[in-house]
Amino acid sequence: MRIGIAGAGFSGAVMGRELAEAGHDVVVHETRDHVAGNCHTERDAETGIMVHRYGPHIFHTGDERVWAYINGFGDMQPYNHRVLSTVGSRVYSLPVNLLTINQLFDTTLDPAGAEAFIREQSDQSIDEPANFEEQALKMMGRKLYEAFFHGYTWKQWGLEPTEIPASVLRRLPLRFNYESSYFAHPYQAIPRDGYTAIIERILDHPGIEVRLSTPYSAADREHFDHSIWTGPLDAWFGHRLGRLGYRTLDFEEIRATGDFQGCAVMNYGDVDVPYTRISEHKHFAPWEQHEDTICFREFSRLAGEDDIPYYPIRMAKDKVLLEQYLDAARKEPGVTFAGRLGTYRYLDMDVTIADALAAADAMKEAISAGRPIPALLQG
Repeated sequence: MRIGIAGAGFSGAVMGRELAEAGHDVVVHETRDHVAGNCHTERDAETGIMVHRYGPHIFHTGDERVWAYINGFGDMQPYNHRVLSTVGSRVYSLPVNLLTINQLFDTTLDPAGAEAFIREQSDQSIDEPANFEEQALKMMGRKLYEAFFHGYTWKQWGLEPTEIPASVLRRLPLRFNYESSYFAHPYQAIPRDGYTAIIERILDHPGIEVRLSTPYSAADREHFDHSIWTGPLDAWFGHRLGRLGYRTLDFEEIRATGDFQGCAVMNYGDVDVPYTRISEHKHFAPWEQHEDTICFREFSRLAGEDDIPYYPIRMAKDKVLLEQYLDAARKEPGVTFAGRLGTYRYLDMDVTIADALAAADAMKEAISAGRPIPALLQG
């Protein structure tokens, strides 16, 4: 079978590789002049620092198959991601942990004391939190919420926390010990040669042709037996039902000598600071040494028609529109929709790879059995 794929990020690359290894002829179209999508990394010519061009990407997973898979295409270096937050005139540890609590409240609580103290601070009159703010007030109380979440969330999403689902906060930890690692997964790493090299190796197969700077159009599908679309779901349909909402990011580059901020990521919780965070990219490769440094201030805003989509907003109106597009996708013949953009979901890299492997397995099984290939394949 001849298969056309739109997008050379993890979804398109992994599905393409799996299908090529099963004997299918795969052609991958990529609108940009490089593979790897928003995970794209490249060496800065001036400093030699590996730059995460579209913002920091930390690989973390508990999925054994995914971990084995990505290690088959690159040298994954252990990396323990830690985040700090500047609020007012002080720097705090994140996620909220025992150190954060003792810093903010100027206390020396032990784990049991801190848990009891936060229980007193929290609003237990809230039974079922209806939104992000109520979830925070029930979970940790007003002072922690206003210090670390209210301003940052408003800047990140352009919405009041009362307009954001409670589920967005539920996935963030609240710790009553001094563990400050941002992720809890057993495997946490960054590829020594960057993510782009990983994707290039995944796509390096005699059954795969990669066409850079080449969008996948409606006319292109006529040349293939089946299409895989990893671009924006609504874009496949020409936005005929309306546009799904995304947040996009703007980056302001900082170059300096030495160490600019002493950590990989510094959040800024105050609402009057216009950026959400500063990332210093040499700290994402602690096994390297660089005299100079490159940082990026990160600004979040609503994505326009020509902007790179980063985060699906998934508010109420977007969910209604999403259901309409998903219904249209299920009825679209000869096309499988996959990936973060193709299914309008926020996905970490490991989940993206797991979904792509599961989708490729389902496609191969359907082809082998002579059954129609489903339009939506999610792990």
